[in-house]
Amino acid sequence: MKNKEKMPVSEGRFWVARISKTSLRAIHIIGVVGSGGGIMFDLDLSLWFNYWLAAICSGVLLMSWEIIRDWRWLIQLKGVLTLLKIVLLGFFIQISQCKSELVIFIILLSVIVSHGPAGLRHYSIVHRKVIQSRKEIKG
Repeated sequence: MKNKEKMPVSEGRFWVARISKTSLRAIHIIGVVGSGGGIMFDLDLSLWFNYWLAAICSGVLLMSWEIIRDWRWLIQLKGVLTLLKIVLLGFFIQISQCKSELVIFIILLSVIVSHGPAGLRHYSIVHRKVIQSRKEIKG
């Protein structure tokens, strides 16, 4: 089989992948909401730390999923903006007085990555054009 990405995925495998990715995204959203609320309302860390862990762990898994599926995710705007969100998380320590603003900006970037037009999300900063991903499983 010369061209693997052209092979159809079985229906069972598709549903397992779809439900898995959707579940990871749900955990990620719950984690972002819980930790974002804790940060924005300046609550004690013990009240939202588990949400932070859920957001970080699910985010790492989702990012790994995308990179393993197709490395070009890293050069598409959806990957570049995700990496930018990680860099912005690193600013929490340096500019702690702006944590709420950083949370809001990170969430806005997330909306663009998740719900922006395909031409924007799939735009390659290297190729300067839209490139389609292989084997994409929505969820």
